[in-house]
Amino acid sequence: QVQLVESGGGLVQPGGSLRLSCAASGFTFSRYAMSWYRQTPGKERELVAGSNTGGSLNYADSVKGRFTISRDNAKNTVYLQMNSLQPEDTAVYYCHARSPIFPLTGKDYVYWGQGTQVTVSS
Repeated sequence: QVQLVESGGGLVQPGGSLRLSCAASGFTFSRYAMSWYRQTPGKERELVAGSNTGGSLNYADSVKGRFTISRDNAKNTVYLQMNSLQPEDTAVYYCHARSPIFPLTGKDYVYWGQGTQVTVSS
């Protein structure tokens, strides 16, 4: 079965750094687009960073220049390096996987991890 397990969250001071990891299993990792989302109470889940299978990267304006998404297909792992963290970055961060469109169904398939808490506070 598909499984996404996030790790690396924690408490950091403003200006600090964290690296999140998402270990994937149960699917052909290299064929899936991988992304990171985040959510705080009372807000909608928002896309933070994305990496497709062709090497294209995209970032939310709020994190551009501070966060970097990367993937290691040999390890079935996607990372989010977060630098210059600020209190507004506090959220639960979720790993997200999206499959190619399956010809039989004409649909793609989406999977979520359980999330890891990132708290930025002095």
